[in-house]
Amino acid sequence: MAGETQNELSGIVIGPAVMGRDITVTLPAQVPLALSGLPAASPAFTGRHEDLAKVLDVLEPHGGESAVVVTAVGGMGGVGKTELAVQAARAALARDWFPGGVLFADLFGYDCDRKRDPTQVLGGMLRSLGVPDEHIPPGGHERVAMYRSILGEFARQERRVLVVADNVNSEQQVSMLLPTDGESAAIVTSRHTLAMLNARLLDLNVLSRAEAEEMLRRVVEVGRPGDTRVTDVGELVEMCGRLPLAVRIVGALLADEPSLQPAQLARELAEVNPLGGLAYGGEAVAKAFARSYRTLTGEQQRTFRMLSINPGPDVSTEAAAVLTGLAEPAVRQILRDLARAHLIETGETYGRWRIHDLLRQYAEGLEEEFAHTDGRDEALSRLLKHYLRRTQATHAHLDPKAIDPASSGFADRDEALGWLDSELPNLIAAVHAALTHQPFVAARLPNHLAEFMDGRRLFNDWLALARVSIQGAHRIGDRNVEGHALGNLACALAGMHRFDEAVSAHEAAAAVFRELDAPGDEAGALCHLAFTLIHAGRYEEAVVAGESALAVFQEIDDRHGEGRALSSMGAALARLRRHGEAIDAYTGAEAVFREVGNLRGASSASTSLGEVLTDVQRFEEAVHAHERTLDICRELHDRSGEGGALTNLGITLYKSGRAQQAVTVLERSMEIFRELGNRYSEGTAGANLARALLIAGRYEEAAAVSGSAVTIFRELGSSRSAGWALFHLGDTLTVTGPREKAEGAFRDAIALFTKFGDATGKAAAERRLARVEG
Repeated sequence: MAGETQNELSGIVIGPAVMGRDITVTLPAQVPLALSGLPAASPAFTGRHEDLAKVLDVLEPHGGESAVVVTAVGGMGGVGKTELAVQAARAALARDWFPGGVLFADLFGYDCDRKRDPTQVLGGMLRSLGVPDEHIPPGGHERVAMYRSILGEFARQERRVLVVADNVNSEQQVSMLLPTDGESAAIVTSRHTLAMLNARLLDLNVLSRAEAEEMLRRVVEVGRPGDTRVTDVGELVEMCGRLPLAVRIVGALLADEPSLQPAQLARELAEVNPLGGLAYGGEAVAKAFARSYRTLTGEQQRTFRMLSINPGPDVSTEAAAVLTGLAEPAVRQILRDLARAHLIETGETYGRWRIHDLLRQYAEGLEEEFAHTDGRDEALSRLLKHYLRRTQATHAHLDPKAIDPASSGFADRDEALGWLDSELPNLIAAVHAALTHQPFVAARLPNHLAEFMDGRRLFNDWLALARVSIQGAHRIGDRNVEGHALGNLACALAGMHRFDEAVSAHEAAAAVFRELDAPGDEAGALCHLAFTLIHAGRYEEAVVAGESALAVFQEIDDRHGEGRALSSMGAALARLRRHGEAIDAYTGAEAVFREVGNLRGASSASTSLGEVLTDVQRFEEAVHAHERTLDICRELHDRSGEGGALTNLGITLYKSGRAQQAVTVLERSMEIFRELGNRYSEGTAGANLARALLIAGRYEEAAAVSGSAVTIFRELGSSRSAGWALFHLGDTLTVTGPREKAEGAFRDAIALFTKFGDATGKAAAERRLARVEG
């Protein structure tokens, strides 16, 4: 083992973009492994017993013997596809068929404005599976590979996961989300028959008359227990076309009006003018909507109509107040009334509301009649400006240069991030809508999302937003905004590993700012350019770009900028192995960041400084650098950062011969990441703990911890990290035996390195294997 370079699983934070040898740390994802997100099941569900049994037959574990693990439920809008899927999923969970949990996603396949891209959906599913944002690949194919690998590993550990993909419009939209391991299962709902899927096809029709009558009785019973009116309701359910959505709405009408008799309501439905056409559902459902709508007060009707203005998939109470111009308490009560009437639904979290796409279409059909009185254009303008203001406010908590984030309207960084997580689908839709209605919003809003999109690794969405932002900037003639949009475009491209395009975009941004005589912005673009050149392996050019940025920042006395430029230079110089210059650059960066009060920047610089000092065996200085990082993370209550600092400190300690101290430090790091639910970083700490235990001569413990790290990385689909964990396991087994297991560990490592394309790791494992076999 002597004389060979080892590859530790460690991270180097080098500046605005965060880069590492194998792991990176940005905004921590503290998502527990318990998967949820299923909509609530309706207590009025009835009928569908045969259909439910067919779905459950596919979901039931068959020990890998069943060739079909996907059910595709088809049927017209409002026929109850989602409800059947939810009922089946909850029944399967109750039977403990899916101990790994359920992943639920609404793809909005029949809404042009809200239709979701499968790559975006995969990002959310990977987060739910416990993958930190910084380890989610940017590309769709890479995400699919990781996603299916994780599902497969869950299945092998008898932790099957059920995937529910709702509202799908084609095989192409859903194919990437389907598991392929033969054990995990999926339910897909669509208005089309998805015959090209390898799935059990189930087409839902409207309810039988008896089933529709029973559903109506149950809806009324939920609202008014003991109600005796719902006896002879055959005519009424026929007026509803026996469509479950219409039956539920009519049931809500009866529950809401105790003096209303079913026969009277049936006569009213026969007379009512639907007021608006529907592409799906036919005249029966339109009449049910119209009758329910007529029972609302004027303000309730107006609120219902205005909800369709929001371009996104759901709406918060706060946004609804902006749309309607009402106070939040008043609009909250109206929204609750609309939910009781089954005209809207509660969202996944408190204070959020959804509208079925058929009801949304119905509300839009009323637009012509009420366009003038509702002031729809003015309402949309208010909403778009609201989203812009609130996004600007979150930026104050994410921008290290912010002067007074407390005045932003968000209590702290976590609250700001929570708002962005909830509102992002609406913000994306709002930006696209604003390009036509409010181009200044389309131009500016994406620029305030940069830190968030980078931290959450939402590069595809970020790329699309940046392109819209550039178009918006052209429409309003704002070159400064265009320059920032070009910078965001470049960062998104870099995140997708499209480095040459990213370099060109950064250069274009720098040129815009140079033309505007904006030296600070130009230097910022050059600084970003330096980091991108590092990613591209063009280190000499990166040093030049960093030096150019530093000179400008010093000239205009921008100390924040000086710190960033020095960090970029340190990163490039370290990769050129010009260690002395890199140490000077990082030392300067840390000092500058501390001077201006940018503790996160100082933490980033001291982390990287400690890494370089470790490389040149200046261990005492490296330990002090990592301890400074640790102090900052604790001051900021950054638990994820604290865990990372402990991991880096542990690596330095065992490299310096203090293996027992390293064990204590790395055990604490593992505890922190386990508490946070960050399994990747837990595995990283574990792999390094195993290394420290091996050096300390605690061989059996080292083997056990290495095995646990291998399991974690395999679960997360991280081939390269699993490969290095197996490599170190092989080292341990070489000492403890048996030799056959050591050989097996090295062979498995070689296979994973080959899969990942890590030539260095493969060669090192092959040398180890040859030594063991010899």
